[in-house]
Parts: sequence; structure tokens; C-alpha cells
Amino acid sequence: MPELPEVETARAAIERSALGRIVADVDDSDSFVCRPHAPGEIRSALVGHRLVAARRRGKSMWCETDGGPLLGLHLGMAGRIVVTPPAGTDAEPDAGGDYWGDGPTRPGATAWYRFTLHFEDGGALRLHDKRRLGRVRLDPDLDALGPDAEEIDRAEFRRRVGRGRAPLKARLLDQSALAGVGNLLADETLWRSALDPRRTVDTLTTEDLDLLRRELRAAIRSAVRYGGVHTGEIIEHRRPGGRCPRCGAEMVRGTVGGRTTWWCATEQR
Repeated sequence: MPELPEVETARAAIERSALGRIVADVDDSDSFVCRPHAPGEIRSALVGHRLVAARRRGKSMWCETDGGPLLGLHLGMAGRIVVTPPAGTDAEPDAGGDYWGDGPTRPGATAWYRFTLHFEDGGALRLHDKRRLGRVRLDPDLDALGPDAEEIDRAEFRRRVGRGRAPLKARLLDQSALAGVGNLLADETLWRSALDPRRTVDTLTTEDLDLLRRELRAAIRSAVRYGGVHTGEIIEHRRPGGRCPRCGAEMVRGTVGGRTTWWCATEQR
């Protein structure tokens, strides 16, 4: 599932390649992806407007327009953003994500375009979503989300993550406390921090919380740089027989916060 780094890659693709372009038409005919809007409602709201900014909080992303509504874009489980250049140019499409094996260049993959902004210059912005679990919505409600996991300051992180008695991993996955951390990013961050995912947050010291924040930010930066959360150092070892890259101990599997979790029982305390 796309986590914060994948969504940031998609946001950056929009910022890099779609801003300033005038919307000439919209294909919002997929009533499941565009719910609760009726077909044509998003089109009526956006045609004639320009995209002027691309924003993100956690896994949620939206575009600002020049006087029109916000355009919310959620990638769901497997969504990607593809921005094609103006007609007649030699530039390659700007893909907000990688396409290992199921991308829009494969035969039949255009059927997986669930939403499209057509620009006056002949290019387009598309939501490519094989599993059809993405979401497009005007003026999305972000009130339930906590602060962005990459941008939260130290004091706010201590307050939000360290309160109560929840297991540490469950707190990291709580989008109302901290927006953007998914299952893989949580396991990577906790391994980097040498913290047990089952440990309750009330046992963390201020130093533990500060370390956790630093390692979370470092894990996010690394994932954005190298192409996604699957590039994390511990991810390939989250399997039966997998071993900790630092000490060689066998990885342990359990369920924490309702999610499958892997950790090093020797180092993560």
C-alpha cells in the first residue's frame, strides 16, 4: 500500500509537471472512485481552472486551483499518478511512483485509468489504479488527520506519540495521532530505533521519543530518495527465516495494532 513516501513522490510529480496547466476536460465517470460526487460534478467544478499547488499531509494529497475547489487525490492500495506532457513534446510521462510489472505501458493498462484531467495543451494527469481503491474528492476533509509524520516538530511528537498506554506500533499507525506511517514504514522505523513494537508508549523516555522521531524522518527521506518504503533496510528480512541485518538474530513475527509485525527480539527492547 502506498505510504507517505510514495504519496510524496506522487505529489512531487504533480508539482513538477502539472502546475500552471489549464484543465480543459475531466473524466470523472468512475462513480466508485469519485464518490460521493455524481459523474460530471468534478468536471463542472474544475474545467477552466489551473492547478496552482500540490499539497500533502500523511497519505492524503490534494491540489489547489486558481479560485476553484481543492482536488483531493488518494492513492488507495495501489494507485499511481501519471502526468503526460503537452502534445508534440518529446518528454516522457512523469510517473508519481514506479510501475514494476503493472504500469500504464503494458497492453490493456489504460483500462486502469480511473480519473483523468485533460489539459488544454494536450497532456493529462491520470490516476492509474489497478485495484480501483483510490479516491478523488472535491474539498477533502482533513480534520481527522494528525500532523504530518515528516514535518511534526519535536515537542508535538513527544506529546502525541508518548501519551496513553498504547503499544508503540499501534500509536505510529494511528493516523489521528500522526499522519502518514503505514505498516512497513513503522517496522523500518522501530528497527532503526531498536524499539520493541509491543512496548507501551508510557514506558518511553524523552530520549526514546526523540530518537524515534529522528529515525522516522530518516526512514522517510531514504524511502523517498530510493523509490518507496519497500527499499527499507529491514523490509526484505520481514519473512520466515529472515535475519536482523545488524546482529544476525532471526526475525520474530507477531500481530501488533492489528497488523502483521516483524522485529528483532535481540536488539529491539
